[in-house]
Amino acid sequence: MSASSKILYASEPALDSAEFRQVLMESGLGDIRPVEDDARLKAMLSGANLVVTARRDVEGRPLVGVARAMTDFSWVCYVSELAVSRSAQGLGVGKGLMDEARRQIGPSVAISLLSVPDAAAFYERIGMKRMPDAFWFGRER
Repeated sequence: MSASSKILYASEPALDSAEFRQVLMESGLGDIRPVEDDARLKAMLSGANLVVTARRDVEGRPLVGVARAMTDFSWVCYVSELAVSRSAQGLGVGKGLMDEARRQIGPSVAISLLSVPDAAAFYERIGMKRMPDAFWFGRER
């Protein structure tokens, strides 16, 4: 993908699980997401009430990024995935997805997320503040 390729950002609440899986795998998040369990991927997508996509503005409109989130559109938005295909990393797609999510939820809604260690510097670069008081109950499966 060239740096001059235009990226289209949109809300896609009915994103196909196969496209979602592909971006998870291409981003590196496939190693820590249930990409082999299509029913679970579909449940993840249907449980989100904000799905923002990044697509190349070329024939076929290939998906290169996705932000999946849950929000009340009033107080807080939790971003559970921010995945960008390796071919589009470093081109501003992740920031573009977060900017579009912020535009859609409005200025009075805070955004929270849990970062994988390798991505923490990215979130700080785009202006997110690291929070010391986060807590977690792990998954049993």
